[in-house]
Amino acid sequence: MSDNPAAFVRAYARLAPVPFVPEISLHQADEPIGLWELTEGEFRSAQPPPFWAFAWAGGQALARYVLDHPEVVAGRRVLDLASGSGLVAVVAARAGAAHVRSVDVDPFAGAAATLNAAANGVTVAAETADLLDGDAGDAEVVLVGDAFYSQAMADRMFGFLRRAVKVGARVLVGDPDRAFLPRRLLRPLAAYDVPVPPALESVRVKHTTIWELPGPAGGGRPAG
Repeated sequence: MSDNPAAFVRAYARLAPVPFVPEISLHQADEPIGLWELTEGEFRSAQPPPFWAFAWAGGQALARYVLDHPEVVAGRRVLDLASGSGLVAVVAARAGAAHVRSVDVDPFAGAAATLNAAANGVTVAAETADLLDGDAGDAEVVLVGDAFYSQAMADRMFGFLRRAVKVGARVLVGDPDRAFLPRRLLRPLAAYDVPVPPALESVRVKHTTIWELPGPAGGGRPAG
């Protein structure tokens, strides 16, 4: 692994349009398994797998929704949590958000988000941090793409999101039917069939839903 995350991203990921959001280009790995082995195999480190190198279904769907419904983020302060490539953050900035934080525990994700924002002509404040035991700060909108992939992650993420809505943030989640999503506590807003790399998902298309976490009284802002 490189001690220069930006150089590593440039070396192992190619700038290309996102399949379901072709208006946006990201640094993406051409061959998922090789990069996964590089970061988690014989070069194993404390860092997570390279989620930043792929456009995952939940992120693609959420990005599509935000780009098609810019009023969700326009003029608001946005937090893209577990940001990975920064796709959702980039789209939020492009859709007119007042300020966008892209937060991930992986410093390579932070480098990717910064590079991807620059490649699309927007500005994103990328941070390397684990926020899940804290709060969303001054975020008015919290966006989460494809983060419910394990029970441990789901439990921590949902606790964070519940705290966010209690203080007035709007929370939207893009999820391709992962096993640990607490569906009964969420409200569906839209659904898409999203193209994905078969090497990652064993299929070419994932049916993906955009969910909203209702506010404390079961309310929430109107869909749109």
